Amino acid sequence: MNSGNPQVKRLLAALHGSMDRAALQAGLGLTDRKSFRQRYLQPALAAGLIAMTIPDKPNSRLQQYQLTARGRRARGGS
Repeated sequence: MNSGNPQVKRLLAALHGSMDRAALQAGLGLTDRKSFRQRYLQPALAAGLIAMTIPDKPNSRLQQYQLTARGRRARGGS
């Protein structure tokens, strides 16, 4: 599982409730959207640790992300 990835661990710790990409990126102090997507979002999504709130429209401006049950366990049950 990719929860061993330090970037994914940081993402899981920063995610509270449902958050959009910009809020997550700001919470992590990151400015490069492409790097954030490749190093943080995609591995966490692929591992099933986070989920999109609008999975049918991944590019929606309203898209947000939330922890899955697997993500909560990986983060430490919170």
